[in-house]
Amino acid sequence: MTRYAWLCVLLLFGGISSAHEVRPAFLRISDASAVAGPDSFDVLWRVPTGGEMELTIYVVMPGHCSARNEPLAWIDAGVRAAKWTSHCPGGIQGHEIAIGDLTASVTDVLVRYERSNGTAQVERLTPTSPSFIVTESETWLQVARTYTGLGVEHIMLGIDHLLFVLALLMIVAGWRVLVATVTSFTVAHSITLAAATLGLVHVPQAPVEAVIALSILFVAMEIVHWRQGNPGLTRQYPWIVAFVFGLLHGFGFAGALSDIGLPEHAIPLALLFFNVGVELGQLLFIAAVLLTWWIFRKIPWPSWAWRVPVYGIGSMAAYWTIDRVAGFAVS
Repeated sequence: MTRYAWLCVLLLFGGISSAHEVRPAFLRISDASAVAGPDSFDVLWRVPTGGEMELTIYVVMPGHCSARNEPLAWIDAGVRAAKWTSHCPGGIQGHEIAIGDLTASVTDVLVRYERSNGTAQVERLTPTSPSFIVTESETWLQVARTYTGLGVEHIMLGIDHLLFVLALLMIVAGWRVLVATVTSFTVAHSITLAAATLGLVHVPQAPVEAVIALSILFVAMEIVHWRQGNPGLTRQYPWIVAFVFGLLHGFGFAGALSDIGLPEHAIPLALLFFNVGVELGQLLFIAAVLLTWWIFRKIPWPSWAWRVPVYGIGSMAAYWTIDRVAGFAVS
């Protein structure tokens, strides 16, 4: 499989200087009747800032709801947040909650409604579906649809995870090795995703993100060594490297899932379909890469062309590694 066409693949990532740059907004509504009085709901609204366009989206509670206090607002780590308590006579079950101006944006909103009995309803709102109905409980099909979508969204927005997969694709030799490598990565991150999400293993998120960036740099260096006639472990046994680093990437997926939360009445189901969504997104990415290679496979690339995507990936990974290590080292 020729490597020159990977130059075209790199163009898909042109202008990218950091991972997870596109982040969804987050809305959490918690039943606060036991603390703030009957029919009271605590609202937490978080909107990412620092992008090319400032988001003007806002929460639209049901018409019979009114704020009991002025919102407490603050900005923290690139997020504009606000918190307040709403009084909704008769509750909000069966009523619609929407995100204003979401149809005019390109972002998504993750919503978590926490009921008084400890269960939760999780929704993913998009510009084409900017509202949802509060329900008493969710069916397994609703849970599956929501968490599959969240899994696909996370892997597609996780540029660092995708670049790791891309680097692996650039060094594997043959279809059988490719299948073994992708399978190893899948099995590994599924194990740690489940273990971390279920609370069996606790790993600090910041160092994990730094090592994930380092894993990309490692594979990029292995590609360079191989191209220079000195194949290393990744070229000879890519499934081993994919498995080892896949364990770390699973902790990264778990960090994102912990922010969203799992429905207490369907934790195994939600975890399963989040992982299914991650795999679907990963397979879609691999298919897009292979299609790009097939389209441009006959172009007579110059002998040095392979260096462009490899050094580009390595440079971004090096930047992320330094930036992430500095982020938790000085905090």
